Amino acid sequence: MAYISPELAASRAVSLPELLSSRECRQARQQAWLARHPTATLVVLTLVVPGAVKDSPMTRRVFNLGRQALQQMYRQQGWLCLQQKTLGLPTGCEGYLALQADARAVKEAAIQLEIQQPIGRLWDIDVLTPQGKILSRRELGLPERSCLLCNQPAKICARQQSHSTEQLLNAMERMLNDALPA
Repeated sequence: MAYISPELAASRAVSLPELLSSRECRQARQQAWLARHPTATLVVLTLVVPGAVKDSPMTRRVFNLGRQALQQMYRQQGWLCLQQKTLGLPTGCEGYLALQADARAVKEAAIQLEIQQPIGRLWDIDVLTPQGKILSRRELGLPERSCLLCNQPAKICARQQSHSTEQLLNAMERMLNDALPA
């Protein structure tokens, strides 16, 4: 996956219709990748970004760290990468990897990245089997993601709007600063 320049971020709020359309487009891209690589495991990197601005210099830096971590992961595992691509979109960066590897092993390694890296909580790494099934944390016996600010499940805090966007973005910024070399 290629580097995404933080300086080229859209840095604008996106509407709900834009977000919904971007999800549909991402699903169509996933299906096209799976059709192009019928025996591959597909890895899709996006971010957990609170608020309406999904593409900013900060989110691009977070994405680039995730991209680097994924590349290091598959190289260390000795998995063959058939194709990779990154997209810098106003609705958020997306990264795609088609790997010749067992989907469950890839999901387990991706979860370890999300757990072990200081910024990993901000990465949303989906792993799809060659048949197009998304492997979930629950299937691996792991709990749901927790909130960036408290120990509650993230879905509950988001639904109840327990924290302001500003609080969540500040937490995200702290996580990014902790992850960057001094």
